Order: sequence, then structure tokens, then C-alpha cells
Amino acid sequence: MEVINIEVQTFEAMMNRFEAFTRKVETLCQSKDKSLHQWLDNQDVCQILNISKRTLQTYRDNGTLAYSQINHKIYYKPCDVEKVINILKQK
Repeated sequence: MEVINIEVQTFEAMMNRFEAFTRKVETLCQSKDKSLHQWLDNQDVCQILNISKRTLQTYRDNGTLAYSQINHKIYYKPCDVEKVINILKQK
């Protein structure tokens, strides 16, 4: 077992930041605006845009469609999908 010594000031600063982080997470969890349910997954976007999964991958790769990834699951904001719809209409 390895023992690490740190100064009291450093430890207190770490604890203060951790407590602030904890408060932020608790605030987010208690928030009335749980907009995560509004996010779309790959299947939703493919159906909305009427495209294949490979085309969706290309849109992600070339930056046409913004996305967020949590673990191995990819999510899209509806407003970003609307932007792609407008881009596709212009073509």
C-alpha cells in the first residue's frame, strides 16, 4: 500500500472543489428541466432524415451533425438535426 502526503491547504482545496461539484450534480439531478428525454439516438435520427446508419456516421465524421457520446451510446439534439434538415433542403 502506498501512502501519499499532501499539505492541509491542498487537501482543503480539494475537498472544497469536490463539495462544489457535488452540489452542482445534486442541483442538476433535482432540476425540473430534465431535457435528456428530448435527445435523439441513432435510430431516431436515421428515421427522421431517412438515411442509413452509414450516412449518419459520415455526417458525424465530417462535422455535418453535432453529437454527444455517453459511454458507447450517441445522442443528438433535435435542434442539430433540424440544422441538417435545412442543409439537405438547400442541396
